[in-house]
Amino acid sequence: MKKTSLLLLLCSCFLASFAQKTDKKLEAELRKAITGFNGAIGIYVKNIKTGETVAINADTVFPTASIVKVPIMMGVMDKMQKGELHYDSTHIYKDSLLYEGEDILGSFKDGEKIALKKIIMLMLTTSDNTASLWLQKLAGTGTRINALMDSLGYINTRVNSRTPGREEIRKIYGWGQTSPAEMGRLFEQIYQNKLFTPAACERIMRCLGRNFWDEDEAISMTPPYIEVFSKNGCVDASRNEALLVNAPNRPYIFCIFTKNNKDTSWTHANEAWTLTRKISSLLWDYFEPKDKWVKP
Repeated sequence: MKKTSLLLLLCSCFLASFAQKTDKKLEAELRKAITGFNGAIGIYVKNIKTGETVAINADTVFPTASIVKVPIMMGVMDKMQKGELHYDSTHIYKDSLLYEGEDILGSFKDGEKIALKKIIMLMLTTSDNTASLWLQKLAGTGTRINALMDSLGYINTRVNSRTPGREEIRKIYGWGQTSPAEMGRLFEQIYQNKLFTPAACERIMRCLGRNFWDEDEAISMTPPYIEVFSKNGCVDASRNEALLVNAPNRPYIFCIFTKNNKDTSWTHANEAWTLTRKISSLLWDYFEPKDKWVKP
């Protein structure tokens, strides 16, 4: 073997080992925390500063529920980057877009005008389903979004609903599917401006930093003066959350997905939500210990 080839091989092995470096201490704490959970669970945590990770069933595919709105946003941004959509453009709401529920957009009258940036805000901030399905269509439908995700190297992240050819898999996963590791990687790549232009990535982060749902979820356990980029998704037997906590000393990613949950209640005491908050609190104390951090 030539010296150059050997050097490249050694460098590749070094980089691979660094990328896969596991925080054993944190992993032990997380495995202890999830013991006895009545459902299937997947967790991905990454210390962005050191590259250390914890991956527990992190490559397992889970239903996204409303976290599917993140890949939908990717599809919308891709259209904006190509000049086919414009952030400040005005669109006309039609009653045919209505998705029955408690959505804000669904209360609009037929023919009312709304800016694209407000539709995006409703999708990512309040998780408005009518807005999300409209944006899925504007992004070129689930077929185009899936092709985009595939081109970016995301093999588990897919839109299923209203996407031809995915009817059977939709029966299993619902609107969308992903894995904790892929969603964590997606958040990290957006955060590091590695997808689209830096300005486009920053726009996505600003949109992800305005989550209305902050009572039952992991975000409720981070201090209110800390910037958190997040999206959560819930259906009866699945409670999920993906967030990037921009902590001052050690920013980190936390993705937790569950399915087949025994507890399908919609109270604050739901088992999956309770566990999510417990782990979120554990992570904050782990990455930002009280004796090494001072409130600004």
